[in-house]
Amino acid sequence: MQQSIENIDMKLKIVSDCLPRYTGMPLNEFGQYILLTNFFNYVKMFANQFDVKIYGEEKSMQAATHGKITIINIGMGTPNAALIMDLLPAISPQAVIFLGKCGGVKDNLKLGDYILPLAGIHGSSVCHEYGIDESVPSLPSFALQKAISGTLSENGFDYYTGTIYTTARRIWEHDEGFKCHLRKVSAMGVDMETATLFTVGFHNHIVNGALLLVSDLPMRPDGVKTEESDKQVTELYVSNHLKMGIKSLEEIIHDGKTLKHLKF
Repeated sequence: MQQSIENIDMKLKIVSDCLPRYTGMPLNEFGQYILLTNFFNYVKMFANQFDVKIYGEEKSMQAATHGKITIINIGMGTPNAALIMDLLPAISPQAVIFLGKCGGVKDNLKLGDYILPLAGIHGSSVCHEYGIDESVPSLPSFALQKAISGTLSENGFDYYTGTIYTTARRIWEHDEGFKCHLRKVSAMGVDMETATLFTVGFHNHIVNGALLLVSDLPMRPDGVKTEESDKQVTELYVSNHLKMGIKSLEEIIHDGKTLKHLKF
């Protein structure tokens, strides 16, 4: 037991040092409600909306805080997703929402649609690295996803639910075998972070969920993301995506309800 306590204390010491180093933000500047994004422009929009300082512009991650809400640009990919969920115990957040972009797999999806993930499937070995069998589904906090759902409905937005396939591969649109696998597992969308965030968040007892924006339709040749198509998605849909994340956390803060699982 003593060794276990010492290990916990050592981990907390390490992450308390690392989180400010990666973001440039002192621990006392972090809010207890966190938005995660892959893109710096989300942080800039947040900072401009609330007229607050951006930390870490020279760092690998950037962050800004308004009131109890902090937004962090974690960059792309499974390693960064695992890293941030290992670092956030330094501030013991009450809730974490990932505002990510994903590729739409199902034929009925279109650009700008929202997906509220019910589970994530791992296309990498990250679950094994955290002592979790690959047969165990990667799940968000139900209470948090319910809160996001309510916010979307109240603001007149429809959404899809389903499973997200998380891969470490960025370039796969040419691989018909991989596409066949995505269809076989009935994935609604594909990205590089969601399942990892859910798994490592659960491992670290962090309440977390996600709201994904369909930014491309990579299952068909004319749907592969380009610089021009991504620019259009940003202009048309990113503002509302960020707004829904902020509003979801504001509602949670206003209601004052705990989202912690009864048991992790």
